[in-house]
Amino acid sequence: MTPVSKDPLHGVTLEMQIIRLVARYGWVELSKRIKINCFKSDPSIKSSLKFLRRTPWARAEVEALYLASLNEPQTAETSPSSEDPWALARNKHR
Repeated sequence: MTPVSKDPLHGVTLEMQIIRLVARYGWVELSKRIKINCFKSDPSIKSSLKFLRRTPWARAEVEALYLASLNEPQTAETSPSSEDPWALARNKHR
């Protein structure tokens, strides 16, 4: 029998973390919580991955927020806001 990892990041890629955080908070709120330009100026998954892969302190902040988001219930405050340019598109596909 294979041992089960107790690490909550086991098997979760950086891309998966960013996608989940953007879906939960939106780019605007994410840039307020983690103050890095790749979340503020023309944000995208690709540009964020490029920056985070070569910037250990920023990656650590993303991982910490991701872990914290696993333990907090989603409220109206943490759902994507109207400031999120993708919020309307996501809601149309649901």
